[in-house]
Amino acid sequence: MNGRSAMRLSRLQELLARGGTIHLSEAAGLCGVSEMTIRRDVAASEGALVFIGGRLVLADNPQYAPVYNLDAEQGSHMPAKHRLCERAVALVEEGDTLFIDCGTTLLPLVGALADRGPLTVVTYALNVAEAASRTPNLRLVLLGGLYHASSQSFGSDEMATTIRRLGINKAFISAAGLHVERGVSCFHFHEVAAKQAAIEAAEQRILVVDDSKLGRIRPAYFAELEEFDWIVTQRETNEALQGRGSPLPRLALA
Repeated sequence: MNGRSAMRLSRLQELLARGGTIHLSEAAGLCGVSEMTIRRDVAASEGALVFIGGRLVLADNPQYAPVYNLDAEQGSHMPAKHRLCERAVALVEEGDTLFIDCGTTLLPLVGALADRGPLTVVTYALNVAEAASRTPNLRLVLLGGLYHASSQSFGSDEMATTIRRLGINKAFISAAGLHVERGVSCFHFHEVAAKQAAIEAAEQRILVVDDSKLGRIRPAYFAELEEFDWIVTQRETNEALQGRGSPLPRLALA
């Protein structure tokens, strides 16, 4: 983050600390820059600021946006996440190059890969990389950049280009929100480019999501449901998606 970006973020945080929200266009006008520049500033804020419905808010303001905390998520819905990953690993074949997304949902998947190798794992998540580095028969490609402690992941302008250059067989994608009509979303804007590049580059795209994400819309939208080949999920989400009516990816129930 450069000095001017830091100054803009500081000004916006001071304004938001008084309460309320600021529309994206208003924030751009106050700072004398484009809306895209404000989006880049927010993406570099390490989760301190987020967008909700086009309005800028402080991430730690419980009235508007819950804060994603990876440490807290470690123990959240873990039995369900293990079952989801046990189902998802059946889609892996020997010799695959796998993109594994950040967060905690897909961590159990890494441990289940030991007897599926040899495999290559591509990730921008430090927790996934650490697990992969200790798992036999896995070759690790860690995508670097600016480290974001809130999600233990990296982000950079070059990451999407790097992902598109790789031969990825299967992309395992996680999400913080899954809405039947509004698509798939996450908390952090720096994750969007990596997720979208992996979805674009992979031969097969697999969304792994538990029922707690159903009906939720998070600040950073990144995909429509139709962009996935598989959705690995639980009963409630499965039933909601089945009732959607329009064509959907294949659904795998865990």
